Amino acid sequence: MAKVELTPLRPWDDFFPGSERFAKPDTKDLAKWNNRVVSNLLYYQTNYLALAVAVFLIVGFLNPLGMFTAMAVVSAVFLGSVWAGENRAIINNFKRQNPTAFVIAVMVASYLLISLLGSVMVFMTAITLPLTLICAHASFRLRNMKNKLENKIEGAGLKRSPMGILLEALGQQEENFQKIQSFLEGKLKE
Repeated sequence: MAKVELTPLRPWDDFFPGSERFAKPDTKDLAKWNNRVVSNLLYYQTNYLALAVAVFLIVGFLNPLGMFTAMAVVSAVFLGSVWAGENRAIINNFKRQNPTAFVIAVMVASYLLISLLGSVMVFMTAITLPLTLICAHASFRLRNMKNKLENKIEGAGLKRSPMGILLEALGQQEENFQKIQSFLEGKLKE
C-alpha cells in the first residue's frame, strides 16, 4: 500500500483560471456530477485545505472559544459516524446506498449539537463557508487531463492522500476502487 502524501499546491491559474474552465454541472446526471466533485476534491485538496485554514484562522481570531467548540463537536460527530458506519451494519448499509444523505446527516447532527452549545454562528461561518466555497468550486470547475490522470493513480491505490482517505471513509470512492480493483485483477489473471 502506498504511503499517504499531500498533493502539491496547484497554481492559482490552474485552481481559478478564466471562465472557460468553469461550467454548470449537469444536474440530471448525478453520477457524472458526483464524479466531477470527487475528482476535483482529490486534485485540488491542498488548495481547498489552504482556503479552509484561512477562513478558520479569520473566524478563530474573532471568536476562539466558539471556534474550539465547533471544531470539537464536528470532529466528535464525524468520528462517531465513521465508527458507527464500520461497526453497525444498518448504518454501513445506509452509508453505501445513500452516501450523500449520510454526509448531510452528519452535517445536520453537527449543526444540532452546536446549536445546543450556542456556537451556531461560528459553525455557520467557520465550517459552512469553506465547505460551500469548496463544494461550489468542485462542482463548477471542469477537469483537465492532469486532474483525471492523478485521480486514476489515486483510485488504483498507487498513491494515497488525506482527501482520498476522507472520501473513502464517507463511502464516496468505494465504487471506483472496486471497479479499478476488478479491472486490475482481471488483467493479472490474463
